[in-house]
Amino acid sequence: MIQAMQILQCPLIELKDVIDQELQENVFLEVAEPGAQEGQAAEDGAPSDPREAEVSTDRMRILEEEINQLERRSEPISRGPRMAGSDEDDGKLEALYNTPEPGISLPDHLLSQVRMGEIRPELYRVVEHVIYSLDEDGRLATGAEQIATELLVPIPLAEEAIALVRGLEPAGVGAADLRECLLLQLDRMSYVRPLTRRLVEAHLDDLAVNKLPKIAKETGASIDEIKESWEFIKHQLDPHPGREFAEERNASVIPDVVVEEVDGRFEVRTERGSLPDLGISPVYRNLLKEARSDPKVYEYLRRKIDSAKWFIEAVHQRQNTIQRIANEVVQRQAEFLRRGVQQLRPMKMQDVADAVGVHISTVSRAISGKYIQTPQGIFDMKRFFSGGTVSDQGDLVSQQAVKDTLKSIVEQEDKHAPLSDDQLVDALDKRGLHIARRTVTKYRKALGIESSSRRKVF
Repeated sequence: MIQAMQILQCPLIELKDVIDQELQENVFLEVAEPGAQEGQAAEDGAPSDPREAEVSTDRMRILEEEINQLERRSEPISRGPRMAGSDEDDGKLEALYNTPEPGISLPDHLLSQVRMGEIRPELYRVVEHVIYSLDEDGRLATGAEQIATELLVPIPLAEEAIALVRGLEPAGVGAADLRECLLLQLDRMSYVRPLTRRLVEAHLDDLAVNKLPKIAKETGASIDEIKESWEFIKHQLDPHPGREFAEERNASVIPDVVVEEVDGRFEVRTERGSLPDLGISPVYRNLLKEARSDPKVYEYLRRKIDSAKWFIEAVHQRQNTIQRIANEVVQRQAEFLRRGVQQLRPMKMQDVADAVGVHISTVSRAISGKYIQTPQGIFDMKRFFSGGTVSDQGDLVSQQAVKDTLKSIVEQEDKHAPLSDDQLVDALDKRGLHIARRTVTKYRKALGIESSSRRKVF
């Protein structure tokens, strides 16, 4: 049961590793070749000597029958429905779309630049330490004194190493904070407006909270001049110069479920991805002969058969459970699949669990980390489960649909007089959606929408 729950919870991309591990641990399982089992079972199952059949015990006949049943039960799992067209082509496309892009790390990138120049061995050692002390943004949290203490070197040598790192590409690495990072980038430019540099040096905090009138009063510059410099800072400078060298460039997403509309109806199928076809190794059938006279071999075979049986059943049950839950979800969310997020219906896991006839925890595990490919795009299956509110027309509206409406209202507002949360409540009321102010604030933050004071355009 524990194994079945773990396999059910595994996304498709992780299930492949689980199967590979089981193939290594259980000698009865192997990657089957199509058509290899049928003839092999008949050939290996019959004793070579008729007299051996007479002395065959009841328990050996039961053991052989269990192996035969296990081989037959593995067929629905290993020969499940596949996508139309060439499996090989689909596999290549899937690998192309989901393989993470290989990339160089930030330390490797910086050290490759250092090695291109002539540098003293004692300085190289300190430079290497500085580079490996950078965080993922390219910032250096330790100062020259601390580095000198850690490496037992003179402070001037540590300062020289830090200065060398700050001169590498990308511009801004080695800075102690955001302000210094942006100033390092400005220093590389041929011309920078004095106001732009002054904003970075003294007014970053005010820019972050959109206090343009205060900045204008203190600098004597006009709002338009400040906005122009602010736009330059946002679009020409990078506050995180090390992020482009992050180790995880792209996340792999392989949908466990694919939904296609065919003749006005939605067809649902569970995907196998690169899962291997499972079968029973014919080599170990020969051990049955030895087991007739050796109880220890018999018990060994029994344990391996039970392990293989439960594993194959767990994989089969996983596919079947996900298929049933996906069918129910698609049936309830058909309008969303046709018309978009505004038609997403409120849906609880308990409702789907009752309809499918499973426990709510099974639904939770079945959708955890799973993605579904639909005509509207690829979504996390959890997105389909949310609460909702009742509109003036008496229709249930999902939280996602309310969020989408809220986002639309903000996008259409007067940017010079953005709506406060209280005004957003009123705007939703006019659309028949009655929601508390604290809920609007919660949804706004979840959508990454700033407060009205920060959204204001001067």
